[in-house]
Amino acid sequence: MIKWKASTKISYLVIAAIVTSLLMTGCSSTEQATNGETVEYDKNGHYVMAVLWFQTAAEAQALYYQAFNLAEMKLDEALQSHTGDEKLAVIVDIAETVLDNSPCRAELIKTDKDFATCWLEWMDLVEAKPLPGAKEFLDYTASCGVEVFYVSNRFEAQRETTIENLVSVGFPYADDDHVYLREGGPSKESRRQAIAENYEIILLIGDNLNDFADVFQDKLVPDRAAEVDSLKDEFGSRFIILPNPMYGDWEDAVYEYGRALSDAEEDSLRKEMLEGYSE
Repeated sequence: MIKWKASTKISYLVIAAIVTSLLMTGCSSTEQATNGETVEYDKNGHYVMAVLWFQTAAEAQALYYQAFNLAEMKLDEALQSHTGDEKLAVIVDIAETVLDNSPCRAELIKTDKDFATCWLEWMDLVEAKPLPGAKEFLDYTASCGVEVFYVSNRFEAQRETTIENLVSVGFPYADDDHVYLREGGPSKESRRQAIAENYEIILLIGDNLNDFADVFQDKLVPDRAAEVDSLKDEFGSRFIILPNPMYGDWEDAVYEYGRALSDAEEDSLRKEMLEGYSE
């Protein structure tokens, strides 16, 4: 155990207090609440622990390896049982499934910029790195003669930088024919069906329930949980889900898909959703 002198402890505490104060001052916001009072809060502060966990926790790394190890085993099983001539495919999401975009969320916290600005800046950098186990699994999939399709809700305007990033990290099938981006609404079902017309889809891998089936689309928190229960046998079998505490449809479900909510209203809903033990 490290032992500090009393003066050293005080110095560290003072520095920590100053840094915390500066961060809160630089990133805090004020907003009128519905009762007319002024509310002050750090509008991106709720991301801190989630992004910190995603970027630093070895447990996060282990979960990715675990998921892709399981995916490889399920791929082998599917190949052994496949007897027809139909071509085989694996569908993967991109963000927080095979590429790490957490620096974009970290930038929100550090600079207090809006998400759209950070996202466009981040995309233009083409610097997203593979997540643990992703490249090894995708390379193995390709070596088995199974094609990889990237089905993402990035917009078509981001096609060039998306493919450039996939190519830069050496992912297989990183081309126009295998990258399906969003053209209309957020549902991925029509894109999955388009792939299914010519391929047998043996695995779907993603960090969001909507990466697997349309039954989760726009469902509220209890309904999403009920749908997971109804499909429980698919998870770890045909559906491989990855951890993402930073964002996703799970968060939209908390807000009941209220796109016009203020930051303060979203903050209030997050806290209302928490279940304590003294209520």
